[in-house]
Amino acid sequence: MTRSAIFVSCSALPEGDGDEAAVLPALADLGFTVSWAPWDSGADFESADVVVLRAAWDYPERRDEFLSWCESVPALSNPASVVRWNTDKTYLGELLDAGVPTVPVEIVQPGEKPRWPKKPFVVKPSVGAGSRDVARFDVAGPEAEKHVAALHGDGRTALVQPYQSSVDTQGEIAVTYFGGVYSHAFTKSAMLGSGMDASGLYLEEKLAAAVPAPQVRAVAEDALDAACGLLGILRAELLYARVDLVRGDDGRPLVLEIELTEPSLGFRQADAGAPLRFASAVRQQLA
Repeated sequence: MTRSAIFVSCSALPEGDGDEAAVLPALADLGFTVSWAPWDSGADFESADVVVLRAAWDYPERRDEFLSWCESVPALSNPASVVRWNTDKTYLGELLDAGVPTVPVEIVQPGEKPRWPKKPFVVKPSVGAGSRDVARFDVAGPEAEKHVAALHGDGRTALVQPYQSSVDTQGEIAVTYFGGVYSHAFTKSAMLGSGMDASGLYLEEKLAAAVPAPQVRAVAEDALDAACGLLGILRAELLYARVDLVRGDDGRPLVLEIELTEPSLGFRQADAGAPLRFASAVRQQLA
């Protein structure tokens, strides 16, 4: 039986950034025909057997419109309810409340004043992708206040988080799951201050294959379980998930983000079995 799959992108990168190249033949082997389409292109998403969010990286500027589109696609992976929760990083506060080791976060709504950390910190929008509009500051002062004011001026909520200095030497580690099952991991170098990709959608980063330490893996598992609990779903209902972690000042792993919407999945850094595992997880979603 032939099944149709659409990989969802955006107009600036209509066929993604190339990371999925090995996934397409793996899906073809399981009887899928795969095409790419920007989410706002008017493609016939409703007739596809599965619609996979992959490179819809322009959604932050049009989130309400994007969420409405997600809700109109019955076979969307990950589903619209997950996308709504995950595309607003205020969920980090929910993870903290659930007891997940997470980088501390202060949520600063428009009109509110932040309590600045006593160490270097990062200010970012609660809705954003590709590290756009993320800035690091060594001390509180006019520049940090100006950045928060600019976000608030656009009607956006700001997040303030203490900067984890381990990023400078160790970077982040991204732990990837397909169908709720661990697949592989890769490291990401610090992106703040690096150059923007030609598409203008994300900052370029250096990636490398990695094997997560047991403590890192355990925190990632706990984070994914907590997220699914908050969403009221089973892990198997997630086609993909990526948990990004950093080391805190005491060396313990902390969750930086949980990516359930459109993350790069690091196929170019993974073993040859990763595309096969992903294709199998896509098929599982149909069940």
